Amino acid sequence: MTFRLEQYLPVLLIFIVAAGFAVGNIFISQFIGQRKRTRTKMMPYECGKDPVGSARERFSVKFYLIAMIFILFDIEVIFLVPWAVVFQTMAGPAYGLRTLIYVEMMVFIVLLLAGYIYVVKKGAFDWGESARREAEGQARLLSDIEKRKLRQTRTAA
Repeated sequence: MTFRLEQYLPVLLIFIVAAGFAVGNIFISQFIGQRKRTRTKMMPYECGKDPVGSARERFSVKFYLIAMIFILFDIEVIFLVPWAVVFQTMAGPAYGLRTLIYVEMMVFIVLLLAGYIYVVKKGAFDWGESARREAEGQARLLSDIEKRKLRQTRTAA
């Protein structure tokens, strides 16, 4: 096998297109995007939780649970890519494992779907009214704590 640099031209082209797409989107959003800077738009945003209070506050366990579930499903879905790459080779006449490999992947997908249904039934993705009320309650609690600290510093001074 000889090494030829021309064989890597498609990979280089993909990198150039990806970088051009990213830079192009940034420039287009700067030229076309609205420039109304309101207080709400300037607030940092993280995980659907309004940024109230200190950055050192405790977060609900639900945020960490969602992150772990996302990572779990993300890693499981990544296993589909190597399977798709190898499937055509392994299903060929040299190996003859078409049915076995297909059934194995369908079992994997069914298990993944069962895990997703379990998580949904447990209410891990429920960000409805109860989560909003919980966040508002935490915000009120934090503002009360800050007001007390402010009063204490004023009375101490």
